[in-house]
Amino acid sequence: MDRLQYEVSVKEQNLSEKAPNLAVLAEYKEKTDLFIQRTNELEDVTLHRNKARQFLEEVRQQRLSEFLDGYSIITHKLKEMYQMLTLGGDAELELVDSLDPFSEGIVFSVRPPKKSWKNISNLSGGEKTLSSLALVFALHYYKPSPLFVMDEIDAALDFKNVSIVGNYIKDRTKNAQFIIISLRSNMFELADHLIGIFKTWDCTKSVTINPKAYGKNSRPVEPPIVT
Repeated sequence: MDRLQYEVSVKEQNLSEKAPNLAVLAEYKEKTDLFIQRTNELEDVTLHRNKARQFLEEVRQQRLSEFLDGYSIITHKLKEMYQMLTLGGDAELELVDSLDPFSEGIVFSVRPPKKSWKNISNLSGGEKTLSSLALVFALHYYKPSPLFVMDEIDAALDFKNVSIVGNYIKDRTKNAQFIIISLRSNMFELADHLIGIFKTWDCTKSVTINPKAYGKNSRPVEPPIVT
C-alpha cells in the first residue's frame, strides 16, 4: 500500500512539472490559417496559369490556321503568276517542317520552262527576277498593298519578259500604284506618267511627262517642265 501511494505521488509530481503548453494551440491555429491562405493563393495562381496556357494555345492554333490558309492561297497564286510570267513554268512553296511550319521556314523552288526543278538560289539573274516577282504578285493578291516601289526589276530580263512584266503591272494599276525605276523603253512606255532624273552642270534636275499627251491623236501641249 505504501508503495502504491509512493508511485501515485511521484506521478502527480511529474504531472505538475509537465503542465500543458497552451501556446502551442494558438501557434497551431496560426499555422493552419496560414496554410489555408497559401492553399487558396496557390489555387488562384494555378487557375490564372491554366487560363493563360489555354489562351496561349488558342492563339497558337489560330496563328497556325491563319498561316496555313494564307500559305495555301499564296502557293496556288504563285503557281498561276509564275506560269503567266514564264509562259509555262511552275513554282512551289514547300514547308521544311509541316508539323511546325514556324521552326524551319519555307523552301521556294521553281521549274523554268523546259528545265528541271531548282531552288531559287540556283537560278540565273533573270530567272530569279521572274521568280521573285511572281511571289510578290502572289503576296499582293493575298494581302493587297496600295503602293509598290520597284527599283530596276527589269534589269536582268530580256525584251519579251520585260513586256510581260510591264503589261501585268499596267493591269494591276487598277487596284494599286506602282513607282518603277527603269531604263528599259518597253517598260516605261507603258507608264501613265514619266519622271526623268538627270544631271547637268553638277545639278540634279527632273522632268515630268504625261505620255498620253504625246499620242497620235493628242492635241499640241506645252513642253514638259524641267525643275
